[in-house]
Amino acid sequence: MSEFQQSVTEGNHTAAFMLKKTVVMVGMMGAGKTAVGRALAQLLQVPFLDSDQEIEAAANMTVPEIFARDGEPFFRAREAEVISRLLGGRPCVLSTGGGAFLSEVNRANISAHGVAVWLDADLELLWSRVRHRDTRPLLRTPDPKATLTELYAARVPEYAKADLRVPCAPPVAIEQMAKRVAEVLLTRADVLVCGDA
Repeated sequence: MSEFQQSVTEGNHTAAFMLKKTVVMVGMMGAGKTAVGRALAQLLQVPFLDSDQEIEAAANMTVPEIFARDGEPFFRAREAEVISRLLGGRPCVLSTGGGAFLSEVNRANISAHGVAVWLDADLELLWSRVRHRDTRPLLRTPDPKATLTELYAARVPEYAKADLRVPCAPPVAIEQMAKRVAEVLLTRADVLVCGDA
């Protein structure tokens, strides 16, 4: 067990973290960006935000509805605006949609004002998580697994440009993944520091 894991699991003291930059969770749909991001925010005791939820709140429509009515280019433009606005706020954990990091504008903005963390999950794990859900507009195709496979092949080289990578290797329990991400963040003193409270 690492020193960090001991500090967050021992009952006699708690770790006090200072987050200096917004942590932006990037990766494929089904990688766990929202679930792990929420758990990470709780662990670090900072706010959690989800760019898709912020877009939905601003538009008063769901992401699938925006895709259907206005198309993907319109959605991506709104997404870039929302991410830029959220990066300008106090440091937090920000979950983004699977396509957000593909935008050069978003990558530059995240790099300048935050830190990108890629949750690197393999294709079979992703498919096991998204196959029974109808909430993914890009997978509403005759062969969703083939579509996911194509998206994976196209997107992984872009995700590899993230500042930090955290593999989603077993065990992939949400709390375990959040601790794994925090340990990686602690390698960057410009992002996260830990002391005892």
